[in-house]
Amino acid sequence: MKNVFLSTTLTSLLAAGLVLSGCAVQPHSANVYSGRQTMGEQSVRMGVVESIRNVVIDNGQSGVGTLGGAALGGLAGSQVGQGNGSIAAAIGGAIAGGLIGQHIEQSANSRPGLEITVKLDNGNLTAITQDADEQFNIGDRVRLLSNGRTTRVTH
Repeated sequence: MKNVFLSTTLTSLLAAGLVLSGCAVQPHSANVYSGRQTMGEQSVRMGVVESIRNVVIDNGQSGVGTLGGAALGGLAGSQVGQGNGSIAAAIGGAIAGGLIGQHIEQSANSRPGLEITVKLDNGNLTAITQDADEQFNIGDRVRLLSNGRTTRVTH
């Protein structure tokens, strides 16, 4: 019975891992273009950085971390004790594993970002949020590249 449970659990974990790998985080960096974004025309506006604010970019959670952690914790807990003790350990392991898996997924799906407010040459103010992988300073002359759907700030 334990071998069937172990085999089923391992198969479920493998499937969950494949699902999670399909949920790769798309970067919001001004330096990364997807294949679909190449060869497309963008409008360019010029301006000066008015303010910069550190933000956290959160892509949410799929639940795979919680489920995977719970499955691993339950499997590990089921190996402890016998009878009712084994069941209690499996439940406790599943709860602890679920909480740990949820925390790991949340950490993996959150990253530092910048909210950059730019005063355009025409006097308008605009704010763009993107990954914090390029340094900006107040007073920097910058370009805003826009394709009508997304806008990025670059030097």
